[in-house]
Amino acid sequence: MPKPDKIFECEKCGAQHLKWSGRCSECGSWSTIKEATISKNQEPRTKSQDLNTPAAKTVSFATVANTETSRISTGIAEVDRVLGGGFIPGAVILLAGEPGNGKSTLAAQILDKIGRRNQLDSGATNTLYVSGEESAEQVKLRLDRLGAKLDNLHFLGETDARTVAATIAQSKPAIAVVDSIQTMTADGNGAGSLGAVRASAGILTECAKTNNVPLILIGQVTKDGATAGPKSLEHLVDVVLSLEGDRESHYRILRAEKNRFGSTEEIGVFTMAESGLKEVKNPSELFVRERNILPGSCMTCLVEGSRAMLVEVQALVHPSAYSAPVRRSSGLDMNRLQMIVAVLTSRARLPLGKADVHVNVVGGIKLREPAADLAVALAIYSAAKNTALPSDLCAFGELGLGGELRSVRASDRRITEALRFGLKKIISPPDAKTISDAIERI
Repeated sequence: MPKPDKIFECEKCGAQHLKWSGRCSECGSWSTIKEATISKNQEPRTKSQDLNTPAAKTVSFATVANTETSRISTGIAEVDRVLGGGFIPGAVILLAGEPGNGKSTLAAQILDKIGRRNQLDSGATNTLYVSGEESAEQVKLRLDRLGAKLDNLHFLGETDARTVAATIAQSKPAIAVVDSIQTMTADGNGAGSLGAVRASAGILTECAKTNNVPLILIGQVTKDGATAGPKSLEHLVDVVLSLEGDRESHYRILRAEKNRFGSTEEIGVFTMAESGLKEVKNPSELFVRERNILPGSCMTCLVEGSRAMLVEVQALVHPSAYSAPVRRSSGLDMNRLQMIVAVLTSRARLPLGKADVHVNVVGGIKLREPAADLAVALAIYSAAKNTALPSDLCAFGELGLGGELRSVRASDRRITEALRFGLKKIISPPDAKTISDAIERI
């Protein structure tokens, strides 16, 4: 049977299919399967060739020398915190986020900071901004808005990955940015296709590591929040950064989804302003200062890496106009919300069966740890009873299906942060063992 000349690949997960279908059978995504051409340049290896391949020489780890690699500071403390101290020479970073979140703005600010420091310190090489989406005039408008010093910032309007790699190898910039990886083409693959993304990322990664140039690849995301196309190249890059936050909100959260050179638990907090992204060195103070004491509001304390951060959880409960009550959340996993509502209904005897429940986490923060369960439950209880919680209350603890409260990590750090901002009434395990105990202590 002759081998097919064409095959169909899923742009999201990379699964291959012999024929086209509307839905990928591997990842379940719709309208992501595209036609791809099989390369005929490489002949298939025979069994005899495999048997005659010479073995490579191995190296003992005992003979490998330990080397200290100096990091390159970005000049932005919140970015350095997430990266673990700055860029490693030759590291490849994928920066993803929804359109309008400020990815290009943050990248331009990093280039400006590094360019200024190189110019002041030793007159080192320039920084390079590669764009396949915008012209030099459009990028310059952004740099002028940011107040950037343009002397050491160079622009390249190119979409061919090999041309970009050759330019980086020749100019050897202090850092390079490619905005975005979906616009790059390579080896005859059209821009945006899975083949082009993979080939371009491979070419640029090899160039960055060969020349010890830190490289930032900006990636777009799909409408469901997943990294588009580059999802398959998350395994190729060294660091995956996600810039989170609603476009209508002025808060932005920088998080490391993957980091070969540091922790993935640290976050950076920014506010969006006319002059770019501004660092928030003390997020707790910002969220506490803007808080209004109303029914349905409860403070909790999150721990992200070395940072403890106070966050406000808001809830709204009202009679449903539909036979099936509505459950909505922003910043909280929907399955987690459904579980908390079920526990409150069953264990705390709170009548939510005919009520709509809405939960919001202020500032665009996403609650990823179960320590916020108790605060969410108390906010819903407060909204249902239309009674405000004490202004100096802070609650944290994991909620089980039996209504029991379980201890969480770093309780001492959470308590210290709460006390620092005047939240003296703290409800947490083991002082409150069940959700009913927590409600009685209010």
